[in-house]
Parts: sequence; structure tokens; C-alpha cells
Amino acid sequence: MLASRRNFLMGAAALSAAVVTPETVRAMAAMQATADWALATADLEGDIAPRAMRLVHGRAPAGLEGALFRNGPGKFRRPGGSATHWFDGDGLMRAFRLSDGQATLEARFADTPKRRFESEIDAVVTPGFGTAGDGRARIGSNDDANAANTAVMVAGDEVWALWEGGSPMAMAASDLSTRRFVSLRDDLKGMPFQAHPRYDPDGTIWNIGLNGDRAIVWRLNADRSLHTAQLIDLPRASYMHDFTATARHLVIVLQPWVFEHRGMPYASQFAWKPELGTQVMVVDKADLSRRRIFDLPTFSYFHLGDAWEDGSGTIRFDVAAGKDVAFAIDGARVLVEQRGTVPGEPAVLSLVTLHTDGRAEMVRSGVTGEFPKSDPRRAGLPRRLTAHVAGETGGRPLPTGLAVHDWETGRSDAFDFGDRQIMEEAVFVPKPGRSGEAEAWLVAPSINLTEGVTELHVFEAGRVADGPVASWRADVALPAGFHGCWAG
Repeated sequence: MLASRRNFLMGAAALSAAVVTPETVRAMAAMQATADWALATADLEGDIAPRAMRLVHGRAPAGLEGALFRNGPGKFRRPGGSATHWFDGDGLMRAFRLSDGQATLEARFADTPKRRFESEIDAVVTPGFGTAGDGRARIGSNDDANAANTAVMVAGDEVWALWEGGSPMAMAASDLSTRRFVSLRDDLKGMPFQAHPRYDPDGTIWNIGLNGDRAIVWRLNADRSLHTAQLIDLPRASYMHDFTATARHLVIVLQPWVFEHRGMPYASQFAWKPELGTQVMVVDKADLSRRRIFDLPTFSYFHLGDAWEDGSGTIRFDVAAGKDVAFAIDGARVLVEQRGTVPGEPAVLSLVTLHTDGRAEMVRSGVTGEFPKSDPRRAGLPRRLTAHVAGETGGRPLPTGLAVHDWETGRSDAFDFGDRQIMEEAVFVPKPGRSGEAEAWLVAPSINLTEGVTELHVFEAGRVADGPVASWRADVALPAGFHGCWAG
């Protein structure tokens, strides 16, 4: 079944009709004290020009050269109306560049139609994941609502800012200037391209885009040109932020947060129905019509680790598994309000096994964790290590440390900065000329709440508990980002 834009793009008329009443919650919240973690969602009023970061700990590792590109929301509030959910701020691309032992930082907003219009009227009026929007919104297509604020992938001399509901936004890797929305084929313009593409060892890229109980499966060549785009049917219409893949299969996890009715904000369309359980659909990459369905007990999730399969065909993958969707619905609102207690329990790093006889099981590690990442050299291939943020506790939904979990031994190697740091997602950076899974660095930023600035840290992947081998400090604080990638 070939992909078509017809009946796939969200209805612009429905979006434009979404109207929000005047906010009284914000006025009430102003009477409460601002939380100590409020820097995580502080507004950045403009771009950050390139600037040196100061080495404050250790020594830069020899051979570590390249750039960490990260994406995330950077502005939420305007006088005429504000975003009310963490996922709906304007996309801010960051670049941490390491060269000759020196680190620099720069950041620029993605110049989207949404940001341009809302800057003109000085109000956030566009509906989003958890923001209802306003009747003044101008929406003729998905990309008119595109915040370009979630993740990033490298494409030659560009980085693509990803947002799960529309097209990638191309930005120059050299200076982060905005270039254009990426149309992989003229008749597929504006179709959803999600924030978590998966990579084959030969450079092939897989991604999906959702619309109800159907998905478009994108297959890109190593040069980021389109190979194929094909529609598949799903067994249920559930909210899905991520998928994963082995060398031979796509793995699509369908949580029981299922479509119930149309409306805005987007998240309001879904109902949490734990009685349905969680399903996993495995799709053959060579023939998308070949698929298997596995059943698991109920869990919620945002992020999955890379999957792998052994010689028998048994598939394994890790997941930051949650109890419910309280954080997605309400917790992320509290983060933007910057005060109060955040509902929802932290996710627990867990391992799912899909057996060839149709059985499925999930084992919880007991370790709190989010943003699972693994060695990019082993994407879709057997591995044992998962890096993740750690230290999150109930009521304070932001991590304070970093850990690497070994699925063979069950050992967790962790370092915690304490509650005066907000730790962000780490990426694996393989050491030049080395091939061992632990022969890599983990590179990640944090927000130092005591100093009120952003920092960058480098850890040894095999000795995280020893703490960072090098840390740099900026003279500015950037709000917490979501996802990133390394370009060497």
C-alpha cells in the first residue's frame, strides 16, 4: 500500500477551531513559590551566539572531537497567551562543539511558521500536544503547527530538527540557521516523521509517522534521500512517541493509551485503558505485510532502546516503562507552571523479550531511568549496555545523574550529582580505533542550579561511577532539552 497524503494529515479546520478560555490557573499559581528546578523550563528570549565554555573539572579526553547537537523547547510564554505543556515550546537547537580540548556552546531557535506568527502577535495560539491553542491560530497544514522541538538527526552539512507530527526542519550544521522544511517526496509533503529514527549498520534509516490506526513507514538511504514510503495498518490507534528495530524487524509498541475522540490539544484525544494491556507488533523489514503480535501486561512509555535478536529469532529491547500517563497529561503542565508537585511515578528501566513461540515477557530492573541510549555501532545488533539518566524521584520529575545498565550481569554503574543538577540525555561517542562496547565516552549536558548555568560533561562509558572525566561550564543557562546526536 503506497503512502498518500489524503486522509493522513490532521484536519487543519479542527485545529483552527480550537479555542482556549482565559487562564486563571496561572494567576493562582503565581501565589505559590517557584520550584527550585524552574530553570528547566525557563524562557530563552533569543538565540545564543557561539561562546567558549570554561573547563571546570578534569581534562578533555584526547581524540574526542566533534559536536553534540541537541533539540528541545526553548520558549513557552508570551504576554498574549502561553504554552501550557512542556512538549509545546518553540524548538531550540543547541550545538556543543569540542575541538583541541576546548568546548563552545551556541543555540538558535528553529525559524518555523509557528514561531514567526506567534512572535508577530506576541501570543502562543497554536494547538499542540498539551496546549489547546486559540482561534487566532493560522493552520493550513501539519507544518504550520510544527514546533521542530524534539530531536535531531545529522544529514550531511545539515541537522534536521524533528517533531513527531510533521516534516523535519533542516538547519545548517555550521551555524544552526534555518533553511527549509524537508520534503522527501513532493506528494508526501508535511506527512509525520517521528522524532526517533532507527539506523541500520549500512546507514539505512527507518522511521514512522502516525495517524490513528495507520502508520507510514519511511525508509531512507544513507544519504538521507527517500528509498520507500509505505502505509501499514496497526492493531490499535494508540499514542506512540518511539519505536525500535533489530537488523531484520521493526518493533512497534502499542500502549493502552488509545484514541477515543478528536479534539485539541492532541493528548486529549487519547484515553488510558489499562485493561487492554500493551501490545507489540513485529514487522519484517523485507516485507511489511509480514507481522506478528505479542501481548504484554500494561505499561506506559515514551522511550525505547535499540532492539536486537539472537540466532534463534528471539527479540529483546529495553524500555523506560511507566505505570500510567499521569506525567504526560499533568506532570508536564506543572513543569511549565514551574511550581507545585509533579504527579506521576518515575519510569523504570525494563527488558522485554519476545520469544519465537509467541510468548512475551518484561523484566523490570528496579532502576529508575529514562532516555535509554546505546552504542551506535551496535544499532539493531546484540549488545549488553544501556546508558540512561537516573536519580528521578516522585514529585521531582527531573534526573540528577547518569547510569549504565549491563543486561548480562544486572549491574548498574551510576553517578549522581545531587539535587542541584538536572541531568540531560547522554549519547555514546565511540573512541577512535576501538571497538569494545564500553570503549566509548558518554557526553551529556546538565543544568547547574546552584550556578544558574548549563554545563557539559564527558564520562567513561565503562566507569560512570567515577564521575565525569571532564566538565565545562557556560555563562548562560539553557532550558532542558529532549534529544540529541553526535557528529564526529
